[in-house]
Amino acid sequence: MSKVNRRRNRAITIRLSDYEYEDIMRRIDESGLTIQTYLINAARGTTITPSDEIAELKEISKTFADHEKQLRGLATNINQMAHVANGFGVLPTETELERMSDQINNYRKESESIWQLIRSLIVRQPHTPQ
Repeated sequence: MSKVNRRRNRAITIRLSDYEYEDIMRRIDESGLTIQTYLINAARGTTITPSDEIAELKEISKTFADHEKQLRGLATNINQMAHVANGFGVLPTETELERMSDQINNYRKESESIWQLIRSLIVRQPHTPQ
């Protein structure tokens, strides 16, 4: 097995119009990458996501993790109530059930708005022909 030379010892010089240069530099700035990393990734056909979209995706991921934790707790509460109702014949109060229903509806609405944001981010992604 041959060793891959990881040292970058080749340079490429290209000429650009002012418009091309400004467009590429704007895209590089939006990506948050270095010029070298951006151009190598672009040449390889890698999808380059702007850093602001990456930040949005991280925030969405955190929000989903928080929702999952809260829903897990709510499911545990419901399971405990079912266990008590089954074992001792004690049913949860109407107030408890309404509170849980409200929480579930709030999570559903928040999840829907998050899905809308995800869909808008997907639509903004450049599509490469297959």
